[in-house]
Amino acid sequence: MDNWRKSSYSGEGDGNNCVEVATRPARVTVRDSKTPTRATLSFPPEAFALFLHALKPQAGR
Repeated sequence: MDNWRKSSYSGEGDGNNCVEVATRPARVTVRDSKTPTRATLSFPPEAFALFLHALKPQAGR
């Protein structure tokens, strides 16, 4: 069973509508928190880490 986590930035009201992430050694799975029983996206951990790195603001930009 996956342990789904939401961003700590999710708050009350509309802030609860976000993506949730579950991690396992061989994959990272993402789903829409509004419809958790629908389809999920699954990525290799390395690809997901590169995606997260690309989202972070870079110094000097």
